[in-house]
Amino acid sequence: MNAAADTDLPIAEKRRARRILRLLQTRYPRHRLELDFDSPLQLLVAATLAAQTLDERVNAVRPVLFERYPAAADLAAAVPEEMEQILVPVGYYRQKTRNVIKLATVLVERHAGAVPETLEELVALPWVGRKTANMVLGNAFGQPAISVDTHVSRVVARLGWGPEKDVGAAEAALQARYDKRDWVAVNQLLILHGRRTCHSRRPACAACPLAPECRSSALGEQDPDKARALLKDGAPAQP
Repeated sequence: MNAAADTDLPIAEKRRARRILRLLQTRYPRHRLELDFDSPLQLLVAATLAAQTLDERVNAVRPVLFERYPAAADLAAAVPEEMEQILVPVGYYRQKTRNVIKLATVLVERHAGAVPETLEELVALPWVGRKTANMVLGNAFGQPAISVDTHVSRVVARLGWGPEKDVGAAEAALQARYDKRDWVAVNQLLILHGRRTCHSRRPACAACPLAPECRSSALGEQDPDKARALLKDGAPAQP
């Protein structure tokens, strides 16, 4: 994806995008990736474990896993039954154990145990798609990258920036509207907003700071008290 692909974006739309960013920064001033990690390897493995489970569960097992297997070579050499016992809380632990061991084995064989720093090399790893690759590039390596998950895709669509469930369109829309230096922050903020306010089934529109800028603000709950009750994970209520 290339931000230069949409050079004719109206200035009014870019200004709207900047307003949306400021509103999100005000709502979530301490935004960050909700998967904990201390190294690119830890984030890559955590993202693999996060499929079909809560980030909180991954965060709980991550220290235990990496205390036992601190490097890719250690993960690759793990006895599956022993790793499975650690991964039970994240669900699908047998499959995830196989995935982690295979991923680590390929890292050792192709990259001397290091996590590569390019999109092309990352997506060539087992079970690493564009979403995970961009998550690692942006958060572990500080590269400008946008990782489109279901929350990002949904919020982008509701803002009128592209069709929902079109990952490529969502990524391109954000790249066109924001400077590269803001991509990671925008990404984190949209994920938080999708999780805490702009829910898939019933968004808390009357408690949403983006409502004045959102083309879908009539979609969700319009009663302020009921909307505030829908907010999750400590999202502050709109006065």
